[in-house]
Amino acid sequence: MKHSNTIRNNAKYEWIHKWKGWYWITPSLIGVLIFSIIPFGLVFYYSSIRNIFTKEFVGLQNYVQVLHNDAFRLAVKNTLIFTFTAVPASIVIALLFAAILEWSIPGKSWIRTFFFTPMMVPTASVVLIWQALFHDRGYINSIFSLGGGQIVHWLHSGYGMVVIVFIFIWKTMGYNMILFTAGLSSVPENLVEAARLDGASERYIFLRIKLRYLSPVLFFVLLYAMICSFKIFREVYMLVGNYPADGLYMLQNFINNTFQSAAYQKLSSAAVWQALVMVVIIGILFGLERKFGKEVED
Repeated sequence: MKHSNTIRNNAKYEWIHKWKGWYWITPSLIGVLIFSIIPFGLVFYYSSIRNIFTKEFVGLQNYVQVLHNDAFRLAVKNTLIFTFTAVPASIVIALLFAAILEWSIPGKSWIRTFFFTPMMVPTASVVLIWQALFHDRGYINSIFSLGGGQIVHWLHSGYGMVVIVFIFIWKTMGYNMILFTAGLSSVPENLVEAARLDGASERYIFLRIKLRYLSPVLFFVLLYAMICSFKIFREVYMLVGNYPADGLYMLQNFINNTFQSAAYQKLSSAAVWQALVMVVIIGILFGLERKFGKEVED
């Protein structure tokens, strides 16, 4: 009898413990449902109808049409060019500075603060700085004019992508550098010392030992930089508006403009394509991180 009562009490406590957990996470679940799951479901719904008035189901027709849209293809091309240019450049530069900061150099804390400051500056202030530099009558063109050079239309020509890449690197390099510095400090010192005793060069130690132990940090930085690269619309919009030069027309420009024109089916289809591309890229990154992570553990 006593044993059966104990079983019932344990079952009762397990039930209370289980539902107590659900009680605490219910507000978060409601928030995710309202602000993430339902909106995402609506995006799929709008991408499968002809328009919001007739609500005629058209299947994958909107996805095919948006792929043949010249503005969408231009936005995809520019976004991919920017991503695969700015992201590797920002990571390599941040990793280089993090490796330099491992040396015994004076003022390392000041250097870290200097590079981390752009992360704390509002985007609008950042844009004002770069507008003052690269405007048609900005500081750089003023310097060129003093030397007898011609005015360069930085933001309305092929140089516009270069300016945006510089902004991205300047904005994200400090944060990435701090993460790499923390990762390098966690590399086992005994492995480094053993490699040095065996006559390994600093280059070999960095590429074969430190870089392998940096794979989790490198994965996180790469993932973070990829996400940030798809959010560069704020800087482009503040610099040149809704309709920039062809070289700066990004995916979010296309999505923002189709939203303003109430072309929800086109907007939703483009958003789903963007989400699918990001899921594929993130899946590849997870696969690479899992592979290199196992090599480090072995």
